[in-house]
Amino acid sequence: MPHPQLPPGFRFGTSTASYQIEGGVDVGGRGASIWDTFCGEPGRIRDGSSGAVACDHVHRYAEDVALMRRLGTQGYRFSIAWPRIQPDGTGPANQDGLGFYDRLVDELLAAGVEPMATLFHWDLPQALEDAGGWTSRATAERFGEYAALVAGRLGDRVAQWIPVNEPNVVTMIGYGLGLHAPGRTLMFDALPVAHHLLLGHGLAVRALRAAGAQVVGTATNHTPVWPATDSADDRAAADLYDVLWNRLFADPMLLGHYPEGFAELMPGPVEEDLRLIAAPLDFYGFNYYNPTSIRAPREGAENGGLIGDVEVPPGLGFEFVPMPGYPTTDFGWPTVPEGLYEQIRLLDERYPDAPPLYVTESGCSFGVGPDEDGVVDDQPRIDYLDAHLRAVEAAVRDGSDVRGYYAWSLMDNFEWAEGYTQRFGLVWIDYETQERIPKRSFDWYAAVIAANLRR
Repeated sequence: MPHPQLPPGFRFGTSTASYQIEGGVDVGGRGASIWDTFCGEPGRIRDGSSGAVACDHVHRYAEDVALMRRLGTQGYRFSIAWPRIQPDGTGPANQDGLGFYDRLVDELLAAGVEPMATLFHWDLPQALEDAGGWTSRATAERFGEYAALVAGRLGDRVAQWIPVNEPNVVTMIGYGLGLHAPGRTLMFDALPVAHHLLLGHGLAVRALRAAGAQVVGTATNHTPVWPATDSADDRAAADLYDVLWNRLFADPMLLGHYPEGFAELMPGPVEEDLRLIAAPLDFYGFNYYNPTSIRAPREGAENGGLIGDVEVPPGLGFEFVPMPGYPTTDFGWPTVPEGLYEQIRLLDERYPDAPPLYVTESGCSFGVGPDEDGVVDDQPRIDYLDAHLRAVEAAVRDGSDVRGYYAWSLMDNFEWAEGYTQRFGLVWIDYETQERIPKRSFDWYAAVIAANLRR
């Protein structure tokens, strides 16, 4: 079968995040992050590991960029570790930290790879968390200052910018349920975190524009929400989850207002902040992995269901339920490529005036490793990527303006609370030796890119 075919100019990329790959937590004056602290608390990480070494990218970035050159990828989405730039989250820039990203960007450009930089992919400086973290408006203000420092150094060479990765995950999983750093369990009292992350986004957009950034977007996690049954209760529960996960973050950025009933729950001045939050964007990036099936809480339920394979507490107003009939990844997530098509079309429907779309993350976890010949035959990942690129192809054919697909992830890495138990990479990492082995999916993706460039 021919490879998926996307329009001329479509960008095939890969994505990573600083704490997941860099290591070097004590290198170059980097300060402590909330993930350093979280990993040090017993029971937080499934295998008891941390990102202290991870893929040692801070020392091996040139080797990793050489792999990107071999892949032929046109774009690389990476994140900048705030604690490398401002060890305590405030004050002047740490020049050693900026220097690392300076060298990385130059290496990417020399390899013909366009940098897409994310300013915050969850590694908040611990000193700011000690002062309130994202529950505090001051953190959003400090984020705007940090954005200005980074843009002042890298703005002349970074092609695309993303202020905040997945503010919904930070709000709900980090501050609401405590399954990610900083591990707070505020439940619905975490709503101010959502507002401050959105405000931080707006302040960063302003700082980036002031520094001359030409292309600024987002990377918000989105999921189609499917009621488990057609009952009124299950449909209402699904609508609630859809508002909390999807619209609570997209509506302010793309429509300039919160979903009905939420503005009065946010710390002020809300209307003034929304003018910043809704500043025009050049693209709307979103991360897609699978749809979510939701039902109303059942009487006497012992828990609120599952996120991945982690139980979450009752009292949320909805429960997560399995989605039978679909193949699953090693993470237990259902593989539903038609959900990506649905999500693209849903964004078109809800936000008809939105800028062009990018799929800024999409990928799957499969743990197959090298065979006796050193070959990593990860056919399930090839099948996943092929099906999801075809879903994008179908959406584009039906009129959606999607400009790029960034596979998660370039390499296996530290998978947050799952530690090193899940492998999402196109490149196998031996965490003992730091050997990099491109998988069969790497070669397949390279062939897709090359075929599309020849068209």
